[in-house]
Amino acid sequence: MTHYGKIHSYDTGKGSGMITPEKGGDALAFSKADLKGDAAEPKQGQRFGYETKQVSGAKPQATNLEPQKA
Repeated sequence: MTHYGKIHSYDTGKGSGMITPEKGGDALAFSKADLKGDAAEPKQGQRFGYETKQVSGAKPQATNLEPQKA
């Protein structure tokens, strides 16, 4: 299921960031490896579609992030 949100922050040095879901809730972490295909480094406020994953009871994370047209 695809969710949508906006980039809250992204640290180019660490290659990780946070995305805030449009439907509310806590921001989700993601890494550069979670960006789909040739997606450029995300910018704050940019809208992305994404899926979520949860590993070993940890907090959910965003994965398969894909930029969305405005």
